[in-house]
Amino acid sequence: MPSTSPGLKIATLRGVPVYIGRSWPIIALVIVALFGPQVARLHPEWGASAYLLAAAYAVLLLVSVLAHEAAHAVVGQACGYRVNRIVADLWGGHTAYDSPDATPGHSALVAVVGPLTNLVLAGAGWFALTQSSGDGAGHLLLLAFTFSNGFVGLFNLLPGLPLDGGFIVDALVWKVTGSRAKGMKAAGWCGRIVAVAVVLWALVPVLRGEGSTWNLMWFALIAMFLWRGASTAVTVGTNREFLSGIRVAQVMRPAVSAAADTPVSALPEGPDPVVLLGASNEPVAVVPPGAHVRVPLEQRDRVPASAIAEAIVSGATAIVADTQADITAVLPGFEGDTTPQLVVVTQPAPAAAPPHGEQVIGVVLLSDLERALQAHAGAQGRDLRTT
Repeated sequence: MPSTSPGLKIATLRGVPVYIGRSWPIIALVIVALFGPQVARLHPEWGASAYLLAAAYAVLLLVSVLAHEAAHAVVGQACGYRVNRIVADLWGGHTAYDSPDATPGHSALVAVVGPLTNLVLAGAGWFALTQSSGDGAGHLLLLAFTFSNGFVGLFNLLPGLPLDGGFIVDALVWKVTGSRAKGMKAAGWCGRIVAVAVVLWALVPVLRGEGSTWNLMWFALIAMFLWRGASTAVTVGTNREFLSGIRVAQVMRPAVSAAADTPVSALPEGPDPVVLLGASNEPVAVVPPGAHVRVPLEQRDRVPASAIAEAIVSGATAIVADTQADITAVLPGFEGDTTPQLVVVTQPAPAAAPPHGEQVIGVVLLSDLERALQAHAGAQGRDLRTT
């Protein structure tokens, strides 16, 4: 998990922290700037209240985004994923989770529930509209809420990454070919097609003299976001194909675990490093093999293992369901502002409870990973310095 907060924490959902990202106020201001003048033109008698209505719409849109991401999170947990956080940000939102034993079916299910949630909200809004009358502030707000949820739900179902529909394409190709890498690449290319289609869809009315240049610019911005996400997916898929030739077992060194307050004299003996666990059973430090010799024999009963341990960089852990999985399972542990020299590898423990219900099985050293990558690249005639 990241060492710094992604924004303002506003709630917790089934143990998962929910944040408003630092960039979200930007989209809120854009909504007020765009929606406010439109309301003011429709109802000049409302005056400044038109902008208050626009601000209320921004809040309702935030609720819709959080509902979308909450659906991903809840279904993800039901599928066995460890969900780390929910964040509403400039581009809508995202749910971060670890899924060491993901399947195509689970991936598709987690993806589709987000858009379906928006469509359910749109249906509820439409029903409320049929029961209301007039053109007051509440009616206008409900109309905007219904339209936006319908649009977001349908748009997210378009078949290309980074949209949720892209994960469905990914899951389908993954299921048919047995390769997640091929699924990612296919969904990425579909995402590029969707990005081009979005621009063309907005461009045609402008060329006919019927559309708005502002709308074209807005959809072009969305298309740029889609293209960037799709291109990232293609790159990830390509890299995953390369990395699929290296297994976690090839780079992992076995390790054992112990409580952080264990006396040095009680540490497990042997050539393996000892991972120290904190109060919540999370890895906090590692005792290198042979480190106990630095403590005089007569003091080892009184000195805690944490005194001779090396702290683990925040987030330097990886959950692996099977050590024969490819090393993409451990790579996220090496990401962050500070590249860790070591990542602790854990396996899900069915009898244990989340959020730290995993058992330590080993560690991966950055130096071992780099040697494995260079050796695999050499075997394939690739130069990692240029890829």
